[in-house]
Amino acid sequence: MNKTIRRASVFCLLLVLALLVRVTWVQAYQGQALADDKHNRRNLIGQYQNPLGSIIVGGEAITGSEKTGGKDFGYKRTYVDGPLYAPVTGYNSQAYGTSMLEGVYKNVLNGSDSRLKTVMDMLTNKRAAPGNVLTTIDKDVQKAAYDALQGKQGAAVAIDPATGEILAVVNNPSFDPGSISGANDQKAWDALSADKGKAMENVALRKPQAPGSTFKLVTLAAAIENGLVTDIDQPTGIPDPYTIPGTRTALPSEAGSAACNNASVRTALRLSCNNVFAELASKLGQDKMRATAEKLGFNTQIDTPVRTNPPSKYPSKKMSVDQVAQTGIGQFDVQATPLQMAMVTAAIENGGKLVAPHMVSEVTDANGNVLESFKIPKSQQVMKEKTASMIRDAMRTVAAEGGGRPAQVPGAEVGGKTGTAQRGVKNSLAPLAWFTSYGKANGKQIAVAVVIENSDTDRSEIGGGKLAAPIAQKMMQAWLKK
Repeated sequence: MNKTIRRASVFCLLLVLALLVRVTWVQAYQGQALADDKHNRRNLIGQYQNPLGSIIVGGEAITGSEKTGGKDFGYKRTYVDGPLYAPVTGYNSQAYGTSMLEGVYKNVLNGSDSRLKTVMDMLTNKRAAPGNVLTTIDKDVQKAAYDALQGKQGAAVAIDPATGEILAVVNNPSFDPGSISGANDQKAWDALSADKGKAMENVALRKPQAPGSTFKLVTLAAAIENGLVTDIDQPTGIPDPYTIPGTRTALPSEAGSAACNNASVRTALRLSCNNVFAELASKLGQDKMRATAEKLGFNTQIDTPVRTNPPSKYPSKKMSVDQVAQTGIGQFDVQATPLQMAMVTAAIENGGKLVAPHMVSEVTDANGNVLESFKIPKSQQVMKEKTASMIRDAMRTVAAEGGGRPAQVPGAEVGGKTGTAQRGVKNSLAPLAWFTSYGKANGKQIAVAVVIENSDTDRSEIGGGKLAAPIAQKMMQAWLKK
């Protein structure tokens, strides 16, 4: 009799355990599926019934939450220096969704991510305490770039080449994400959405454009890696006046034919001689040029974790000989973001090793327990160390004697490359002014890329050295002088 009772007790206990497991599974896994369903209004309301987690820069929260007084949407997102950090945070709107880090880590920040839940949370289907996102952004570098871009339309990115940490992502004009964080911000949303949403456009990460002569760094890397250049001080034998291969079109250089005729690579980079780099690209051919560009990140969507979409581009479709030559100077169909050009320079500064760029160091729960860590990022040797050393040598000459002189930081080693890219049918639009550089001092290093799309400068005065290099200088100085 006792055995029968014991068996019945065990059976009942197993049934209870099975029921608990089933309930837990339904609530934890199916509940998470419902939480992820953007059409689930209960989930939408639930996101804003409690304060959201924080996005953090330098140990300080740059986001917050404030009470709305409403029943369903009890809290809404707030921002500290919203326009300064908008390219990093994106927006979190009760009416219009999320973007950038707010979008990537939406479930962590609103407490619905299953990794945040305790066992009791799973059993009760209670929303967990929200987690936090710790960024790699340096507030001083970010602010230096933002201030320097005022009065200009453009963007800038800075990376620590040794760690891959993104130190700054800045756009100007920017926008205040707090202006659209509520449920009734139609007027503000319409204003930001005007002109195809240009006010919210992330030029630094998501708008590839012709990089102009800054791309000559990629061409030079391909030429050295493939044995076409073995000495940067040896005359190249490339003539100027120069005719684009396969055409009767002359390709001028701003420095003039006398200075660029038979120039060495060092001189060609300093004076930005188009003939030298167009001919190097032509001799290398499309496949070798593309292979080098792709090692450096072109033609790849990069997750920072904000995705670079569309990616920077080196043409994959078969090109004619004249088109390949034009890619050597960053024209034709070559397109790059400031992030991409900062990556190129970072790899050059870091001995040819490209460390995966990232703007988040850790994602934690409310108690500081790490859910994700990016402190040991992937890296790849994308060019020989000797190749990188030769390019740095030539870049130092650009900064010391060429158009990059405005980027000099006292007491630091600085190398750079200017760029001016033509735009529009028959160059009808103002050219893009580019500058990319690296700086190092006292065991610290930084790589920067800046593009200016528009300014009040006379068209004849638009150039990367004049417009973009001073911005890069302020960014590098903010990091190296800490």
